[in-house]
Amino acid sequence: MTDDPEGLVSAYASDAERDIEASVRPKRLAEFIAQHRVRDQLDLLLKGAMRRGSPPDHILLSGPPGLGKTTLANIVAAELGSGIRITSGPAIERSGDLAAILTSLAEGDVLFIDEIHRIAKPAEELLYSAMEDFRVDVVVGKGPGATAIPLDVEPFTLVGATTRSGLLTGPMRDRFGFVAHLDFYSPADLESLLQRSARILGVSITEDGAVEVARRSRGTPRIANRLLRRVRDFAEVRADGVVTVEIARAALKVYDVDELGLDRLDRAVLIALVDSFRGGPVGLSTLAVAVGEQPDTVEEVCEPFLVRAGLLARTPRGRVATEAAWHHLGRTPPNGTFGAPSSGLPDLFSGQPGSS
Repeated sequence: MTDDPEGLVSAYASDAERDIEASVRPKRLAEFIAQHRVRDQLDLLLKGAMRRGSPPDHILLSGPPGLGKTTLANIVAAELGSGIRITSGPAIERSGDLAAILTSLAEGDVLFIDEIHRIAKPAEELLYSAMEDFRVDVVVGKGPGATAIPLDVEPFTLVGATTRSGLLTGPMRDRFGFVAHLDFYSPADLESLLQRSARILGVSITEDGAVEVARRSRGTPRIANRLLRRVRDFAEVRADGVVTVEIARAALKVYDVDELGLDRLDRAVLIALVDSFRGGPVGLSTLAVAVGEQPDTVEEVCEPFLVRAGLLARTPRGRVATEAAWHHLGRTPPNGTFGAPSSGLPDLFSGQPGSS
């Protein structure tokens, strides 16, 4: 996973940003904006468990970064009135690390594992018995003299979060009783979220100012809150402190966020595709070299939104700029451009350059 703390429209959070995020996070399910179906399903799950007096089923939350998976995990603990222990898949390198966490849980606690698809295999196998039987087997010693000591674990609820659910193993996925996928927010939901965040942060923002920031936030609450803080800085330093639509546009121009929410790197990818490779197809590694970035940064930070916005397409031969990308850059697309209504799909085997 790529952590891009300096990217204004990156959906990943830096360590310094997490504390700021905590101040605007909703604390209860009723305060959670958008994800209406997931919210209703969780409400039924939690209320049913509380009426029975038992922990709810284990919960798996999947979806792109920045949509509120960590927030929902904290809300689950708050609704249950339980404690929460937070860790991440990459931090659990050995089964002993996980056993120490599990045996320290109190009855009814919530264990939140972020990026659970990256948990080490031995720890994952230990987690199976803990999730099903609330028991772990700790191996003491090595070789023929090794002994497995069974330890009971207090009943708990595991909340797992993943940005790449396809990397979860089948046995792991099957042990979750409730699986939910978080979708990108609509502009209207982001506007409501921005109005709420502005009240908490003490930011004066007009309705049209919130609309302007929302439509450039790539459907992601984390990005919306980040842009709000940057626009607030601009309004306080160069204006009267009120975020209007004019102030929002001027501020986001300073920060290189255009009307679609693309930043410098996003536009660099599109410009390289259009100007250097005639729209593609071009391989990921070649494209990354052209913009001076690592391939995983281009693939995980830029491409998801560019594909969703209809500006870039992934094909068997490489990345292709769509007709919308040409128009967004102010270029005239040639005949046969991917996505052009008159041309249908392009011939991906026509031997265009730049596909290596």
